[in-house]
Amino acid sequence: MEDIIMKSKWFIAMPVLLVLLLASCSSYRYYNTQSKNIDFSKYKTYSWLPGLDSLSKSYYNNTIAEENILETVDKELQSFGLQFTEQNPDILFRYKAIVNNTSRTVYAPMWGGWGWGWGWNPYWGMGWGGGVGTERYRAGHIIIEAFDAKTKKLVWQGRGSGEVRNPERAVNQLPDVVSRIMEQYPARTLASK
Repeated sequence: MEDIIMKSKWFIAMPVLLVLLLASCSSYRYYNTQSKNIDFSKYKTYSWLPGLDSLSKSYYNNTIAEENILETVDKELQSFGLQFTEQNPDILFRYKAIVNNTSRTVYAPMWGGWGWGWGWNPYWGMGWGGGVGTERYRAGHIIIEAFDAKTKKLVWQGRGSGEVRNPERAVNQLPDVVSRIMEQYPARTLASK
């Protein structure tokens, strides 16, 4: 009997542990693309292009968010050996901040149970079931782009995308999100050699 009680406690605890494990994972995903024909070691100086109009529903459309993004990118680029200049930079950076409403498919487990009653029921005992539905949420995207200053062509783009629920928390997370985006910049591997 004690063995059955221990197994049932473990059976009940498993979904709780799974939820905690998933909640501890980063909610952002990171992507990048780059021009394959560019030698990023030739870029020694950089500057900023004017920002684009933000589609951020007031999440990132403020000076604190802008400072968090610009200061973090500056720190990362300088750690790669690039120097900021406003006079004839080699590469130009800009960022976009977007928050949009989107949806995702969710799977919801349903629990069966024991019960007593009158009537006919072909299914007896504890059971599992489930349903599929959609859930609406807000997705935030921070996009950092690099353009060759001479050709004006896009040479690299990095993006961090994730769910945003609270504007203040989203802005406070920006330095971490931007650092993770910049980890994908090709000069990081050049600077570490």
